[in-house]
Amino acid sequence: MQDELKTLIGRSVVLDTNTAIVYLGVLREVSAGGCWLEAADVHDCRDGHATKEMYIAEAKRDGISENRRRVFVMASAVISASALDDIIVE
Repeated sequence: MQDELKTLIGRSVVLDTNTAIVYLGVLREVSAGGCWLEAADVHDCRDGHATKEMYIAEAKRDGISENRRRVFVMASAVISASALDDIIVE
């Protein structure tokens, strides 16, 4: 995971988990243990009106709703990663 994610450093990303939690933010650092995001949004989709896909689409359209200056996301929590720009909104 480490080498693949390094190409996304400095970009807004979506880190998806196998739970209802999704992480969005600017990827700053990547290590074997996980990723540091800045200007981040840690969102539990059980707490809102939207599915993960809807929430991510809203973030692409409206911008990331920052609720953390910086957060470390454990590598074991991440099942997929993509640049926010790569999200397709129909």
